[in-house]
Amino acid sequence: MIYPWQTDDWQRLQQLRSHWPHALLLHGQAGIGKLQFAQHLAKGLLCEAPQANGEPCGACAACNWFVQGNHPDYRIVVPEALAGEIGQAGDDEAKADKADKADGEEGKKGRAPSKEIRIEQVRALLDFTGVGSHRGGLRVVVLYPAEALNVAAANALLKTLEEPPAGVVFLVVSARIDRLLPTIISRCRQWPMGTPAPEAAAAWLAQQGVDDAPALLAEAGGAPLAALALAHDENRTLRDWTLAQLAAGPACDAFACGETLQKLPVPLVLGWLQRWVYDLLAERAAGRPRYFPQAAGGLARCAAKLDAAALARYLKTVTRQRAVENHPLNARLVFEELFLGYRELFA
Repeated sequence: MIYPWQTDDWQRLQQLRSHWPHALLLHGQAGIGKLQFAQHLAKGLLCEAPQANGEPCGACAACNWFVQGNHPDYRIVVPEALAGEIGQAGDDEAKADKADKADGEEGKKGRAPSKEIRIEQVRALLDFTGVGSHRGGLRVVVLYPAEALNVAAANALLKTLEEPPAGVVFLVVSARIDRLLPTIISRCRQWPMGTPAPEAAAAWLAQQGVDDAPALLAEAGGAPLAALALAHDENRTLRDWTLAQLAAGPACDAFACGETLQKLPVPLVLGWLQRWVYDLLAERAAGRPRYFPQAAGGLARCAAKLDAAALARYLKTVTRQRAVENHPLNARLVFEELFLGYRELFA
């Protein structure tokens, strides 16, 4: 299945079928459905009776195997932490790492699932790409998200892309193309995927039963799937509380923020803070916030009291913290420091 706003991309991609690239890099904003698009494209490439527009028939043996997650000519590579969310991806990752985990696993039972794509996972593709197709057609690899490749895995993938096996198509999906090796980008056919028009995204969200779609879309930067996730986010009460603290400006209680938010994922809270600070800059520059239009009053009051240069420096501080957000951190100390820095902007 593809989403309504992806129809144009699908139709234009069919022009490549006569000379399909060995690696296609699908990139764009997070939350617009790039992974689902790549999976549907993989299903269409493997389908043994595709429709005229490239859509999979949904009835042949290949389509049935794909839906069941056991097509012999298909692999999806994701970080261990995402395997459960992707579904069928988990099986391939488990097979690739089974031998490695057998030794010394008892001592690692408390280990958090890796958020990186590791070199073992990329090396496991060599066995897959080194044998012929089981069905006499293409073999397809989906790699998501490409920015999760660690250095060793990225170099291993680069070697494969430099000498692509015949009959293998790589569908590389990324929301942060700036984090990919330039050499990997240069060996892929780039395909930028745009954010849908606000009207189309809001209409789709309404069909999903989401109330206040425009506000959620604004907070999600226009990405419909991210907005849908926000609508069902169990942390929305804490998010609203955090925005109220930020709107208080000099009265923001940094230590209460550290205490209250310490059990939340660091990237989640940093995302709220980064968007709020961006909106403060937008309020000063254009008089119109982007992410939190419903908090326009608080943003206007805070922006009027701030120096633009100091605010820009603080935004850089938050951005630098986001660069290490997935490292082991003491969340409470991180939040206290950042909210103290925010409060000092009003001193």
